[in-house]
Amino acid sequence: MTADYLTSKDVREIVRSHVNYGVADTRVWEQISAYVFDTPPGVEGFVKNAGLEFAIRYIHNGQTHDYQPDFIVQLKVDPPAHLILEPKGFDPLAEVKAAAAERWVAAVNADGRHGRWCYRQLRSMPQLRPILGAMAATFGPARE
Repeated sequence: MTADYLTSKDVREIVRSHVNYGVADTRVWEQISAYVFDTPPGVEGFVKNAGLEFAIRYIHNGQTHDYQPDFIVQLKVDPPAHLILEPKGFDPLAEVKAAAAERWVAAVNADGRHGRWCYRQLRSMPQLRPILGAMAATFGPARE
């Protein structure tokens, strides 16, 4: 699938994705994340949530907002599982967004028709590989 929308942001070619390019919203974190997703054995595929319009609704100060997490990662486990991953620097609403994402994950997992899902916020880049490993271990044996 070709990423097909206009952007003035930096794009990078990616391999383990059903789209051909990822959009970088930051200078470092998202490029490093995309590189890591493209290289470990525990990742089946991933997508940068740009132009996909995947959003999680939440209410803050009485108003509805849409939270668009940065990545969706398909883990290489059996049965398949998905990790919604948000690399976060400073965000005053990080806890509010995380709570909304956890509620979304609980609802989707309870429904059971859309596979297994989890959500994590990444606070520093060295956490990325351990988070991927922990999520893969949580969801079951790796697929070859």
